[in-house]
Amino acid sequence: MSVVSRAVASFNRLSYFQRGVVIIAVGVLGFVLLMVFRPRPPQQDPPSRVPLVSTVEVDVRSGHLEVAGSGTVRPRSEVVLASQVGGIVEWTAPSLVSGGRFRAGETLLRIEAADYENAVEIAAAEVAQRTVEVLQAEEEVELAREEFSRLREREGVELTTDSTALGSLIFREPQLEAARASLRRAEARLRDAELSLRRTSVRAPFDGVVRSESVDRGQYVGPGQGIAVIYDIEEAEIAVALTDEEAALVEGLWDARSGKRENRIPVTVSALFGGQPYHWPGYVDRAEGAVNPDTRTVDVIVRVPDPFVTDSTDRPPLLLGAYVNLTIRGRSFDHYVVVPRTAFRDGNVVWVVESDSLLRITPVRLIQEVDDLAFLDVDLVPGDRIVTSGIDVVTDSMAIRVSEGPSS
Repeated sequence: MSVVSRAVASFNRLSYFQRGVVIIAVGVLGFVLLMVFRPRPPQQDPPSRVPLVSTVEVDVRSGHLEVAGSGTVRPRSEVVLASQVGGIVEWTAPSLVSGGRFRAGETLLRIEAADYENAVEIAAAEVAQRTVEVLQAEEEVELAREEFSRLREREGVELTTDSTALGSLIFREPQLEAARASLRRAEARLRDAELSLRRTSVRAPFDGVVRSESVDRGQYVGPGQGIAVIYDIEEAEIAVALTDEEAALVEGLWDARSGKRENRIPVTVSALFGGQPYHWPGYVDRAEGAVNPDTRTVDVIVRVPDPFVTDSTDRPPLLLGAYVNLTIRGRSFDHYVVVPRTAFRDGNVVWVVESDSLLRITPVRLIQEVDDLAFLDVDLVPGDRIVTSGIDVVTDSMAIRVSEGPSS
């Protein structure tokens, strides 16, 4: 009998309870053997817990900062052109239309002058008449003096006249003064008439452009009636709102005075025209003396000379109402650092990489932020690198690994 047969015969002679115990024991033994002889998984080193960071090299600069702003172009002077005399409009200049350009002193409109020419003739005639009256009064005074002299010689006594009004009547001096006063009044009327005649021609007060007009030939205009809105093109103005931090970076801002040419603060004005960028030179004219109550900013007025003068680069005129960007020359620094804004942490620190493996938390002072850049006052040198990526938990002098990506 084989071993298997004997084992089976022995198993059959066991009771049901004994058979269950044997089956469980065999199962446990098999499980133990499988666990002991199972294949081992390959061994791997645990992942590193040192954080991987991205870095960028600092941009160390010196010189003047640039304070950025924006605003809308407006005219330096805009006035309502009006006639000083009344009458029928007999002629208007071709430039007296919306968008028309004119020169200072150019005649823009003429009013019928016949009535004013007649007034000049009447005033001139009155002057001539009063001139004759003065000559007659002067002759009468001379005759009175001669008659008084002959009387004194004929009587043989010394006759004197007093300085009273009665004494002056002897020589007809009041009549002479009255004639002279009438002449001065007539001459003043003549000057008024001539002035009114000249005012029948309305002339441009400056080089400018017509924004709108409301007059045409054959229309009656009264004294003081507005006929057109014109603006000066010698200079354009732009009001740019700066925060107090930005205004503090513009050296000499509070010394700027309107019309002052010395030590002007230069400004570059930029705008797009036809998809192309163009630039105009300007300067800070003045700063408003009050904080805007709505925006809590300071309005700085920038002027651009000759905004309508084009140059050889086909630069267009700086149109009124255009939205422009401005770059104002700021204070000069011997040393400052420009970094991405993402590298500026908590408002006062950056993470500097030391020895390519350590992170140093370095305090800084923010000078200004422009777009996605931060300008910092910190003692860093060219070649120093700072961390731009985020880290969950940061401690000073912690170990780091620097990424080999393009930003590093």
